[in-house]
Amino acid sequence: MQHTAGNYEAFARPRPARHAQETKAYIVGSGLAGLAAAVFLIRDAGVPGANVTILEKGDIAGGALDGLDVPDKGFVIRGGRELEDHMECLWDMMRSIPSLELEDASVLDEFYWLNKDDPNYSLRRATVRQGEDAGHDGRFDLPKRAQKDLLKIFLAERAEMEGKRIDEVMGREFLDSPFWMYWRTMFAFEEWHSALEFKLYLHRFVHHIGGLPDFTALKFTKYNQYESFVLPLMHYLAEHGVVFQSGTEVLDVDFAHRNGEIRATAVHCRREGAEETIELGEHDLALMTIGSLVDNSDDGDHHTPAVLNEGPAPAWDLWKRIAKKDASFGRPEVFCSSIEETKWESATVTTLDQRIPAYIERIAQRDPFSGRVVTGGIVTAEDSSWLLSWTVNRQPHFKKQPKDQIVVWVYGLFVDVEGDYVKKPLAQCTGEEITQEWLYHLGVPVEEIPELAATGARCVPVMMPYVTSFFMPRRAGDRPRVVPEGAQNFAFLGQFAETGRDTIFTTEYSVRTGMEAVYELLDVERGVPETWGSTYDVRDLLEAAARMRDGEKVEMPGPAALRSYLRGRLEHGEIGQLLEEHGLM
Repeated sequence: MQHTAGNYEAFARPRPARHAQETKAYIVGSGLAGLAAAVFLIRDAGVPGANVTILEKGDIAGGALDGLDVPDKGFVIRGGRELEDHMECLWDMMRSIPSLELEDASVLDEFYWLNKDDPNYSLRRATVRQGEDAGHDGRFDLPKRAQKDLLKIFLAERAEMEGKRIDEVMGREFLDSPFWMYWRTMFAFEEWHSALEFKLYLHRFVHHIGGLPDFTALKFTKYNQYESFVLPLMHYLAEHGVVFQSGTEVLDVDFAHRNGEIRATAVHCRREGAEETIELGEHDLALMTIGSLVDNSDDGDHHTPAVLNEGPAPAWDLWKRIAKKDASFGRPEVFCSSIEETKWESATVTTLDQRIPAYIERIAQRDPFSGRVVTGGIVTAEDSSWLLSWTVNRQPHFKKQPKDQIVVWVYGLFVDVEGDYVKKPLAQCTGEEITQEWLYHLGVPVEEIPELAATGARCVPVMMPYVTSFFMPRRAGDRPRVVPEGAQNFAFLGQFAETGRDTIFTTEYSVRTGMEAVYELLDVERGVPETWGSTYDVRDLLEAAARMRDGEKVEMPGPAALRSYLRGRLEHGEIGQLLEEHGLM
């Protein structure tokens, strides 16, 4: 397998892989990584769809890309991934998936046209004092010390950041800045999370630093990502004959070690209460999703809190069993053993009273019923003790959603802290109480909140014990490579497999692991698109530096005569032109 960039490989059509017709592939998990692996097996490796079986414990596919209408509860979205231009593997896949909305168009076409006609941006990113503008005006307000801390972590070797927390490498000046508020609420970082992941994110999204305050960096689907992404993928795979085997929990996988080679030999599973074993033949593959950010998620309802489920977690238990069989299969306990540090809670609020959309419009400064961009991303109640954020995407967010309703996604990073209106921790709140706290930070008069929360909305809270588990401080080897050294017929998929420069908690990462697994195991004669290289582009670096300095020019060193001389030399060269073009000189 190789990584490539440019149109030469981007539009090449590979010939079928050797033994493609004889290959049978068993994919563990029907999240985005598993669905992507199935697409690449069919489209690029030439494996017949009927030879691909997806083993899924639940009843529906999509993993964390969900969007449900739960009977007697309401609409539920546990979360939504933020999207951008340079998700190279994701868009490579979606160009081949037919849209379910538009005739003779791909999902990529549909998405591209939507965001051309209705570009995303936020008119109010943060509020204080019950719905007032926080007044940052797009500034980061990073003190010089904080700027130096950022530069230091950016330039550090990866090994220097291994096993460290963010608050061990970043000072208080940084952690109290608007930059950190923008960053942590957008990506769900906590101060105790991995300094290495923070560094990788800086490199991966340096071209979007300027778009953090107003979300011009982002793009979104028309509907929730289950309906916009998962259903078209399922339709494509079903048309190619892929076998979806739901109600199937994979319990273990057997491996054989010989002369430095490792082969998966059998997959053990439980299907509808009966245990089965799938023996793997000479050309068969096992592609396994390991870990899960939504394992053991629990839904409450408007009158019932969500429960923190710390019991057996099937996806994690599978990885633990597999990891015991070879040191190269990773260390799952690093990620799943600190639920108090990896949990947070989201909630889906559906409005039933027309008074609530008026408060949304006051903050978003857009009509939420327009069918176009509303908040443009999350709005953070910066002075919320829960660090509560909420977003209203294009409405309707569900195809079957009544036209007079608005679906709102709400989440809080600090779930064990007492609220500002509701004097209870978020983790103990019913949907109605979460709605009360949200209405308070929306600016609803306090005397109206109880009645409006009781009758004017329906809210489903969701507690997720492992939702930020991949952000836990880690070291090399804690995550296994997508295709471990010596692996002949198996690979690991998803957010806990190691691919290199890309960053977790993105749809791109899941798709990339599926693509790399198929391309490497079957020697597909086409390159995997490399992770976007903005971290190596001096123009993006200069633009990011200028934005992090809030437009403050760079001061020349030394006495006046020396400064004048240096400026004169720079002004007549490429470097000076670049510095001036990006507002640094």
